Amino acid sequence: MAVPVNNRSIDIGVCTFRRPELAETLRSLAAMDMPSGFDVSVIIADNDDTPSARDLVTALSRELTLPIHYRHAPARNISIARNACLDASTADFVAFIDDDETASSRWLAELVATAESSGAAAVLGPVRARYRPDAPDWMRRGDFHSTLPVWVRGEIHTGYTCNVLLRAGADSLRGRRFSLARGQTGGEDTEFFDQMHKAGGRIAFSPEAWVDEVVPRARAAFDWLGRRRFRVGQTHGHLLGGKASGIGLVKQVGLASAKAIYCFASAIPVVVSPVRRNRSVLRGIMHVGVVSGLVGIREIRLYGQPSPKEGGKRAA
Repeated sequence: MAVPVNNRSIDIGVCTFRRPELAETLRSLAAMDMPSGFDVSVIIADNDDTPSARDLVTALSRELTLPIHYRHAPARNISIARNACLDASTADFVAFIDDDETASSRWLAELVATAESSGAAAVLGPVRARYRPDAPDWMRRGDFHSTLPVWVRGEIHTGYTCNVLLRAGADSLRGRRFSLARGQTGGEDTEFFDQMHKAGGRIAFSPEAWVDEVVPRARAAFDWLGRRRFRVGQTHGHLLGGKASGIGLVKQVGLASAKAIYCFASAIPVVVSPVRRNRSVLRGIMHVGVVSGLVGIREIRLYGQPSPKEGGKRAA
């Protein structure tokens, strides 16, 4: 008599903050081609001060066949929500997708296939930006919002949480959590994967594991891209600065400054080409952020700002 083989398990973590688009995210997950041999469920971590997503999640739990578990994980610090997903999971793998993204039909199956073939501790997939008709033409042509990993000498050294699968039992991930100190500045995922990689965890890429993200009007602007690039540079600078001191730190600052100057200078000959000009300027802004991080300037706060009715505007 054959002994039944128990399925392995995957939890999909979705951190949310006042986004009605969460409904489409969950519907896309329920419509996926599920990977064979795996039980799949979803953990929603609501990062609002009050459990504002609870009613929506409860209604969708009745509509969809995919098991959905709700956690209230206040407040306004994305790392708290990410850690709540990790703490609530007992699965073999944990995936993350953002609450304004939709998964392609083969998203999870492709991530799993790459994890199985590579043995990597983490597998990243691509995020495809979908622009609204009123987005600037240069932005649409240059595709400034899509997300892909960065390779350094043939390896991926860090990652992101908008499209990833984690092998929960990997030594490099055991007990690892996202930094609360970076939960409002951003960069918590960069630091998480940087430390994981330094602990021996390999990061693989699954090119067909697509998710789509509609770019809202607030983000379809040069100043938003500039703030984002600057913060990315700050995080990278802080990580580099933690390993350097004295003359080594001076050299790092000099190198990043030279790269910034080169990028800004490179924009001058192509000033009539908005795509090439803006790409050079944004890269220069990123390197200015690196300098800022290297010299210890506090990272700008992009997330968790007060809502308009509380006298401020939340940047997200």
